[in-house]
Amino acid sequence: MTYLSRVRINPLRQQSRELLANPRAMHSYVSAAVPATPDAERRLWRWDTDNPHRPHLIALTRSKPDWSHLVEAAGWPATDDGEHYVVADYAPLLAQLAIGREFTFRLTANPVQNIPRPPARTNVQGGTDEDPSTGKRRSSVRTGHRTAAHQLNWFLKRTDNYGFQIPLARTDPDLPIPGSEDSTAAPDVRIIHRDRLSFTKGERRDVVLHVATFQGRLKVIDPDLLTRALLDGIGPAKAYGCGLLTLAPLAGS
Repeated sequence: MTYLSRVRINPLRQQSRELLANPRAMHSYVSAAVPATPDAERRLWRWDTDNPHRPHLIALTRSKPDWSHLVEAAGWPATDDGEHYVVADYAPLLAQLAIGREFTFRLTANPVQNIPRPPARTNVQGGTDEDPSTGKRRSSVRTGHRTAAHQLNWFLKRTDNYGFQIPLARTDPDLPIPGSEDSTAAPDVRIIHRDRLSFTKGERRDVVLHVATFQGRLKVIDPDLLTRALLDGIGPAKAYGCGLLTLAPLAGS
């Protein structure tokens, strides 16, 4: 079983402000919502802050979660104004995936690139100089794309690998795509939010993430690949609020 959760957060509370600013702290709360150990199942999550006065945590878990601890710490535990959180079975959505079907989507991701490693070690994305699998020094380091145009290009170059394509929009988006020669047709996707997150992992390791939230319309080309992307996430930094792709049926479909 897989479950998609939506949790209301009170941004005025002190604990909420810490969680909204620190993905590592939020990861701990997401992990505490399910009984399984972190190595037993992947948990994906992101913040949806369309309304900054009523942000929501969106999370995908394989085990059925209990968000009572998060409501108590950062939600609205003393109010009866609607449900504090909603947990839905994900199977009905996965059953709708079929070649050619279109959905609206949202994805918060950490678009990155590998660049040649400088002679001296630098702190880029909190990376290390050694490959843990070989123990040898890396020949490149991972760094985040910092411009909206390159973040969009990173996303569009990978959609086929995840079982979907982005159809053309009815009007051109504001952002140009590097290397695009056709200015009359543009994909139906836009970046609705960008951020630079910085936090400490351990005593001396600083982590910096450049994140972007993509929203638009997609067409299914491989249901199996798309199912894997939905369940396992897209791109790096999944523990820190990146990688969760969510779908919704198009209006009228």
